[in-house]
Amino acid sequence: MVENTDKIFFAKSLNEKIKLFFGREYFKSRIIGWLLFFGILFDIVNWSVLKIFLPPAGNYVILHYNVYFGVDSMGAARSAYILPFIGTIVLFVNVVLSFFFYTQKERVASYVMLLTALMVQLSLLISAISVIIINY
Repeated sequence: MVENTDKIFFAKSLNEKIKLFFGREYFKSRIIGWLLFFGILFDIVNWSVLKIFLPPAGNYVILHYNVYFGVDSMGAARSAYILPFIGTIVLFVNVVLSFFFYTQKERVASYVMLLTALMVQLSLLISAISVIIINY
């Protein structure tokens, strides 16, 4: 009998391979679906907020502000994009680990990985918004 991973490997077209991959049980779970949706949504919002509200690339922006000492860190506007980049990496790693745990029948660990990625996305979105507020 041919397993699902072998079916994907032997599929003729890319379209067929994509359908077989996304037809797995992992992507049919409602909890996984909602956690993935909101994680990706907040990641896109994080990138978009910085793209829309940060000044052009040539200007310096305040990257960190401390209540006790004032401005601690300044840099080019592109330095602020480290936040959503880290979020994208964390999201990707956690989705891969979540997929691995789900295939190993560790459902709770899979949900925890995706929930952690969602919380990281929310935290980084708050950080990005604070960078924007500091610079206006």
